[in-house]
Parts: sequence; C-alpha cells; structure tokens
Amino acid sequence: MDSNKRMSELLFGNITKTPEDYERIYPKRNLEEGAVVTRFSPSPTGFLHFGGLFAAFAARSAAKATNGVFYLRIEDTDKKREVENGVSLIVKGLKDFGIETDEGALSETEEKGAYGPYTQSRRTEIYHAYVKSLVEKGLAYPCFMTEEELSEIRKKQEAEKLLPGIYGEFAKYRDISAEDAEKRIKNGDEYVVRLKSPGSAEKRIKFKDGIKGEIEMPENILDIVLLKKDGTPTYHFAHAVDDHLMRTTHVIRGDEWISSVPIHLQLFYLCGFKPPKYAHISPIMKEENGGKRKLSKRKDPEAAVSFYSEVGYPKGAVWEYLMTLANSNYEDWRLANPDADIESFKFSFSKMSKAGALFDMVKLTDISKTYISRLSAEEVYDMVTDWARENNEKLYKLLVDDEEYAKAIFAIERGNKKPRKDIASWSDVENYVSYFYSELWDKKLDFADNLSNEDMIEILELYKNIYNPNGSGEEWFPAVRDMAVTLGYAKAPKEYKKNPDNYKGHVGDVAGVIRVAATGRRNTPDLYEIMQVLGSDEVMKRFDEAIEKLRG
Repeated sequence: MDSNKRMSELLFGNITKTPEDYERIYPKRNLEEGAVVTRFSPSPTGFLHFGGLFAAFAARSAAKATNGVFYLRIEDTDKKREVENGVSLIVKGLKDFGIETDEGALSETEEKGAYGPYTQSRRTEIYHAYVKSLVEKGLAYPCFMTEEELSEIRKKQEAEKLLPGIYGEFAKYRDISAEDAEKRIKNGDEYVVRLKSPGSAEKRIKFKDGIKGEIEMPENILDIVLLKKDGTPTYHFAHAVDDHLMRTTHVIRGDEWISSVPIHLQLFYLCGFKPPKYAHISPIMKEENGGKRKLSKRKDPEAAVSFYSEVGYPKGAVWEYLMTLANSNYEDWRLANPDADIESFKFSFSKMSKAGALFDMVKLTDISKTYISRLSAEEVYDMVTDWARENNEKLYKLLVDDEEYAKAIFAIERGNKKPRKDIASWSDVENYVSYFYSELWDKKLDFADNLSNEDMIEILELYKNIYNPNGSGEEWFPAVRDMAVTLGYAKAPKEYKKNPDNYKGHVGDVAGVIRVAATGRRNTPDLYEIMQVLGSDEVMKRFDEAIEKLRG
C-alpha cells in the first residue's frame, strides 16, 4: 500500500463509499438544454435579510426563466451561530413572498427532492468520501498545528506584510508521512485536513462573472482547511461538493465571495468537477446624508424580511419591486405590458446592476399602491384578512363578521381606468376603512373653515330633504349642483373664481360639507359609492349628528 493510500485509510478507514458511488447516487439532471439549476443556501443564524431575499429571488427567477430548478440548501456547519427554528424562519420568510422552492429543506426535519440531504450537517459522510479521495491522490493532508503555532505564523506574516494563511514555508505538515501522522493521532493530537494546493504565486486565473463580466485574479496558493478538527467541512469545500452533486449550474451570491473564487475553482478542478457559472450580486445600497451605504441589519428595520410581512406589503408588490432592482429593463417591460404576469418577463444576469441596486422605500410604496389598486375587491379582502389574522385582531374580526360589507367597501372606485391608490400596505387598511365602522371611527369632523357653521347647517338640512338613496351615481352630483345654486353657490369652481363676490362659494364647497358630515374627512373615494355602502339610515344619522355638533 503506497503512502497516500495508507494515509487515506488512516484518516478515513470507516468511509466505504467512493466519489464514484456518489456520482451514481446523484446523476446528472434530466433537464432541457439551457435549463438553469440555482440554489439559495443560507445559514440558519438569524432573520432573513432583504439582501438574502433579493438573492433568492434572482436565483429563482433565473431558474424559472429556463424551466430549470431552484432549491434551498441549509449551510449549517457553524453550529455555534445557529438560532432555534432558524430553518423554519428562512422557509417562512421565502414563502411569505411567494418564493417557492422546487427542492430542498422545508423545515428542521422535512425536505423534498432527490438530491438531498439538503442540510450540510447531514452530509458529513459524503464530504469525507471526497476528502479521502483527495488524500489518496496526494492532494490533501492532516495538519497538526496548534493554535499557538498558527498565532505565531499570523504575527510573522503581519510583521513582514506577507499573504496571510498556510502555504509554502508555513505549511509545516504538508509532507507528513503516514507513520508520523499515525503516531500523532494515537497520541491524541488534534488535526484538521488541508488541501495541498498546487497553485503558483506567479499564475493568474480568469473567469467570466455573469454580472461583473471578465475577472482576473491571482491563483490560489493557500492550503485551505477542508475539514475542521471535529470533522465538519468548511464552507469552501462543502459548497463545492454540494454544488457538484446537486448539479448546480449557476451560483448567485454576494460579491463578498469574489475573493474566494480562485479557491473554489481550484477545488472544482482538483475534485474533477465541472465548475458552475458564478454571478456575484453587489450589496443593496441605501442613500444617507448625500452618500450611499449598505442596507444594515443594525440600522434599518427594512433590512429584515419580516418587516414587509408585518407592515403588510403584498408579496406581488414586493416581487414587482425586487424585479426592478434585479433587472434594469424591467420597468420599461412593465409599462409596455401592464397586465402581463411577472413570470413572463425574461430575467437576465446581464441586466443586473454591477454597482449595487439602490433601496428606495418611497419607490416600493408607490409600486405597492399601484399593485393594490389593480386588485379586485375579492383579492383585497382575501389578502387583508390573511394579514390581519396575524397582525390586527380587531380589524380581522370586523372584516370577517360581515364579509359582503367589507368587500363592498373595497369595491369602491375599484376597476376604473384610473383606480385610486389609497392603500400602500395592509397596515393602511384600518385607517382607510375606519369611518365605515363605529368601532374604528373617532367621529371627528374635519370641516373646512371657509364657510360658517350656519352655512354648513343650511347645506346639510337642505341635502337631507333632497337625498335619494335609490338614485344613480349619474344623478347624484347634478342634484348637489342644483342645490348649491339654490343656496347661492357657483355651479363650478371656475365660475366662482371669475366672480367670487357674487357667491358664497362653489359646488365643491357644498359637496365638501356633505363629505365631511358623512365620513369625517375632506378627501375620500367617490362619495356617492360611500353613502351607498353606509346605507341611508346611517347617512341620515351622521347628518343629524353633524348638524348637532355644528350648532355646538
């Protein structure tokens, strides 16, 4: 038995499967030509960040555009940083915004798909089989350096301004014999397994990034750690094995990983894998004090994906916004195709921002208003009640106690060519509907101050006599206009502006008094439709109460 074979058996004598076995277990996917296989691979270490949602959205969009596969892989090799139910929080964060996976983790214990396990902590034997193969080929070795030795090396490299890491003269155990390794292991010495990098400081690599374009970097010369002392893999090694066996074609991740590409490409090459194509996303930026900074977990509540669920931005609106961040040509496409399904848009890496998309809460709000304005009353009702069930118990009860009444409220001025955009998120709904419910309405009357109380009482007293709840919407305003003329108001604002001394005001002032008496507000959707929903008894009651308040 040669030295390398002996070393591999010494370190991994319990590993019986070979890389060839795993190639058969995880065969190439049977997909159509050009189909993209992407993944989202977070660590279960806390809340889902908006940048993570963006990366997942881009990965999913790329897969769906080519009838490919998008899967969720959990990279949980750093157990110290894990949070309770971290996987479920990630899955919920994605699901809340309609990002469904084709394969992968579903919770801490469940998953779907033929290329699992999709959680790295359950794939240890697979990693060991590939490391065993590298050791057998003389491409990996056990390193018994202590923390004190590593610390001394770091100090020396810092003092002499050398490349940090283990390589060349610092790779003390690079050529350790199997006999020496065996003695140390029997002695209880701890070790990691390192890659024996064949890289050269004089050589450079080139690769084409799907977003950044051509990138050239120095070749990797570091003997990186493949397996830690406890046998768990490092991110570098685990992701290479997983992306190969899960047949990932495109890796979409943050551009902080660009510096690691030489390591990753070297690992793919030495393991005999075809490397995936990389697309590195610049961080989401935010304007502040005339400059830009990264969207921050610490400073920005909107950095947490849970923020959007709690506030109540519909997932469809968030999708629209994410796509405007993802592809620069999306907004023009949406203008040309206002009613098209977002799935019919062809996502492209080449249209992603190289510099980093700019987060804009105002833009998200505008997009959400437009999105909600195009929904039917039934869709609004269903989405609001789903949100309110978890976030606003009082509103939820009011909406479900009388579904038809609630839907009638949401139907006001909906379906027009230019629908109103009063609602930006579901948390706006309580205020939007408040004057329809006695439990929500504060009954404050925001009358304008250009008319006297006596004038307003006169308007309401007369309108009570002519109010016809059975009249049509077309008849409503002409009746108000005729009444206004009778009371000495101009029939149009233009007429009043020409001769203000001839009138008490104009028809808009008269309609405004009726509006405030009925709703408490100066600005509302169509008043005729509002009064139809409220019903004549409630409308007359509100007029009487308003007159009483005006009389003081």
